[in-house]
Amino acid sequence: MKNKRVIDEAQDIRRAVEMVQLGARMQMLEVETRLSREKLLKIYKEVRGASPPKGMLPFSTDWFMTWQPNVHASLFMGLHRFYGQRAGITGLDATIKAYHLYLDHIDAEGMEPVLSLTRAWTLVRFFDADLLQMARCTCCGGHYVAHAYDPTHAYVCGLCNMPSRAGKSRRPAARRARAAAVA
Repeated sequence: MKNKRVIDEAQDIRRAVEMVQLGARMQMLEVETRLSREKLLKIYKEVRGASPPKGMLPFSTDWFMTWQPNVHASLFMGLHRFYGQRAGITGLDATIKAYHLYLDHIDAEGMEPVLSLTRAWTLVRFFDADLLQMARCTCCGGHYVAHAYDPTHAYVCGLCNMPSRAGKSRRPAARRARAAAVA
């Protein structure tokens, strides 16, 4: 019995370290492990070299509906569902594996991630609570995050009906200016 507790604690520590490395917030660590808050704070400070940020977790499904977060959230949920349906991996393990794959995909495309691990975890919880659903785009056939119980018979995704200012930000211009200065 004591050995099982030691093994469980070691697994919780390993998971907490991995989640902190991926950018998890304290609230996520507290929900997903059985470790004390004090132990989690020590782990966080050791891994990140700083105290965890304070404040509440995001709690709005609306954040996932704007075009860019929606595309990223939809990609993540597709990966998460793959792990659950095809690989039989569920819960936190599916969330972490899907998030790793999301980061790999985003990095391979040379983009910045929009979803943090905590946002991805919150997204999964919104799906579990039936606040969000996947909707099939009538133009491209892809599946995208949508509010639960919204009519989806004429759903058009943010990529097929992109807003006029989509992708217009200062960051790409700043990157181009830095690249030109280096060259």
